Amino acid sequence: MDPGAAPPQELRRPGAVPPPRGLGARRLPGSVRHRPGTPRHDGGPHWLPEDTVPLEPPADRATWTDIRYRQRGEVGFLSFSFPGGAMSTDQCRRLLAAYRRALTRPTSVLVLGGARDFFSNGIHLNVIEASADPAGESWANLNAMNDLVEAVVRTTDRLVVAALGGNAAAGGVMLALAADQVWCRTGSVLNPHYRRMGLYGSEYWTYTLPRRVGAGTAARLTTEALPVSAAAAARIGLVDRLVPVPAREFTGEVEHMAAALAEDPDLTERIAARAAARQADEARRPLGEYRRDELARMRAIFFDPRAPYHCLRSAFVRKQPSGSANPLATGGAR
Repeated sequence: MDPGAAPPQELRRPGAVPPPRGLGARRLPGSVRHRPGTPRHDGGPHWLPEDTVPLEPPADRATWTDIRYRQRGEVGFLSFSFPGGAMSTDQCRRLLAAYRRALTRPTSVLVLGGARDFFSNGIHLNVIEASADPAGESWANLNAMNDLVEAVVRTTDRLVVAALGGNAAAGGVMLALAADQVWCRTGSVLNPHYRRMGLYGSEYWTYTLPRRVGAGTAARLTTEALPVSAAAAARIGLVDRLVPVPAREFTGEVEHMAAALAEDPDLTERIAARAAARQADEARRPLGEYRRDELARMRAIFFDPRAPYHCLRSAFVRKQPSGSANPLATGGAR
């Protein structure tokens, strides 16, 4: 293939990794790329034209897409795979649209997650750093992530399973905790905190994390800001089921587990209990209040040019030492 030629149709997908532009050229997943002199209109990298692909491609069509839906009986599988695990504003919105589409299908169990590698690492710091307005893009990205998490939390007509075939961090962990059950491959590592990026955090963590592990453990996890192994996550209630298989066998094993869950004779009662619990939680404190309070803290950080977040983000993206003398300062976060 001519390095300067237009990419083949199979690569023209939102988020597709572009072909090399010369011998030896490489691009790391999630890395920022910008052609000098190219104007930016949306704050995102510019490299390839995009082409749409159906959410459910025909079985005989071999093509790549970062979001895909398939159904096996009573079980729907909404898979997503974003390079590096980070999710930009656009990716969050497209995944939310796909999720809403999946909810229109007649299933009793809906499984979210990819086959391997990362589940999600939350907002896309590289895209934010490349933006002409990093504070504004941070805000847009976080709100898009919150919209996605909220949709999962509010789903009460079926059981939602988050299947973690790989690592998750920050808002990506909270996306998983929005589901009714979390299934995690034993080799995965979770980072359920934000402080090392100088952030208080959002994605409804103040609701979902204490709900699972208790207020004391939630405070410890978010304050200590340490990684948690899959086994440790299961012990403290962060994860419901461990999946002890190699990465290549994870998808097949999850399919078997989901099929068994769909055949559970008590599934209808479990779904009803889930709906009742969500209604009771809403009566105690509306979900919107968690979002309002979290976003108020985050907005203050994003739009403060002196906040450590900006130096930490830039250093992270450029793989440089931390630019902050106080990296765990989050504007009053615990």
